[in-house]
Amino acid sequence: MNGVPRRQLLLGGAALTCGAALGPLPIAAARGGHARAGGLAGTMHRWARDTWKSLVAMTDEKTGLTADNIEGPLANPVRSGYTSPTNIGGYLWSAVVARELGLISRSECSRRIGQTLHTLQRMSHHEPSGMFYNWYDERTAKPLTRWPTDGNPVAPFLSSVDNGWLAAALMVVERADRVNAGRAARILARMEFAAYYNPEVRPGLAAGLLRGGFWDERPAAPQQYVEGNHLGRGPNVFYTPNHYDTTVSETRIASYIAIARRQVPAAHYFATWRTFPEDCGWSWQEQRPVGETRRYLGIDVFEGAYTYRGMHIVPGWGGSMFEALMPAVFVPEESWAPRSWGVNHRLTVRAHREHGLEEAGYGYWGFSPASNPAGGYSEYGVDAIGLNPDGYPSDLERTPYDAGYAGCREGLHPSPTWGDGVVTPHASFLAMQYEQGHAYRNLVRIERELGAYGEGGFYDAVATRSGTIAKRYLSLDQAMIMGALGNVMADQVVRRAFVNSDVRRRIKPLIGQERFSSGLVG
Repeated sequence: MNGVPRRQLLLGGAALTCGAALGPLPIAAARGGHARAGGLAGTMHRWARDTWKSLVAMTDEKTGLTADNIEGPLANPVRSGYTSPTNIGGYLWSAVVARELGLISRSECSRRIGQTLHTLQRMSHHEPSGMFYNWYDERTAKPLTRWPTDGNPVAPFLSSVDNGWLAAALMVVERADRVNAGRAARILARMEFAAYYNPEVRPGLAAGLLRGGFWDERPAAPQQYVEGNHLGRGPNVFYTPNHYDTTVSETRIASYIAIARRQVPAAHYFATWRTFPEDCGWSWQEQRPVGETRRYLGIDVFEGAYTYRGMHIVPGWGGSMFEALMPAVFVPEESWAPRSWGVNHRLTVRAHREHGLEEAGYGYWGFSPASNPAGGYSEYGVDAIGLNPDGYPSDLERTPYDAGYAGCREGLHPSPTWGDGVVTPHASFLAMQYEQGHAYRNLVRIERELGAYGEGGFYDAVATRSGTIAKRYLSLDQAMIMGALGNVMADQVVRRAFVNSDVRRRIKPLIGQERFSSGLVG
């Protein structure tokens, strides 16, 4: 196992060895109080405090809407001029975490959440479905018609996954903040994810998929669209041609919520691909998957996995931490589904750690979509555990990886040499629920050795060899940090608030029945 320490992991009752996850660290409970000034707990409390400061700086003082990103000093930040349902939701759950960690009082938490919900109630949205547009001006709460950076026109689009993150935040607020529970529930009640559900996308299959989103006005050319109305009421809308069809994806949060609320059938969960099929007709994939077919709720599921460094892992589209682990901030997937997510999450974290430290030799690890240290925004991941044939590489050079497709074609880039690796701190925070010790030590080194830390917490990304830092804060990435810290430091606060009786009754047995092909080779 490449010299990596091992520990025991149960898979279907059989003891398997899995990569080096340290046991839980002695993190002081911080609910309603403050961690001690020094040591591990004090360091993590400082990270949470500074991260929360950045979210406050991103949030408009009148509307309570959080900008997508900021640059400059927190006292006088340059806000992006736009926000999304995801950004707004991230601020809501972060406020709950800030309260639980003693960063703000209970009354301040309720005031901040109430201000945001009051704005949400009056914001323009798609009336038949209750869904929100993807881009608003955080200062006025009005949908964007022109992009603030270049003046280009913005069509009124409604994203299924972005509305999923907002709905998740409303579910957290409903159970975590009594003052605003009723208001959150009313906004949530009008959100119908059935508006995205196409039951006939895969002919012959007993369930359908969620579309990427829709426009409620006909988009201008050359935008591709499919006119329709899955909701069955109101005017027709104009759907994106794409559907979310892979399992290891951040989009499964929308699926969980839709299933829990009985807006789509439970079998929808098994309509997504674990990997694509293993025949030569699918040889555009970067490697040939292994696995077998099992049947759940009347659907035959190919339980495929990719092979990487002695592990079988169910891949995401790009091999990033965000895809794999973000939904688990809300749903305790690893305990509810020990034979699938319980194995796969830990192996995904191990894959990131081994790629960064051993395979690519960056000295640091944790890869996820984030700001590009060279400018703009890019997707980062461990390409070898991604389905995307173009890959989410882990370096600035965008080094490609392709192992070939056994029996069908030779690999184009089976043994690449990586360049200036880009690590994203929020990825290590997501990993804390699975490898607390390794993740903590990685973050300490990113702060101290790479200097990727400012007054608002960790900067969004840093190139490990050149030391180039993306010195800005993204609200989603900061909210992921807050959510992960809330679960680790405050007794799973985000999960406890999200998991209501419907989620527990309908999602736990659904995902618990599945067995992935994840595990160690041999």
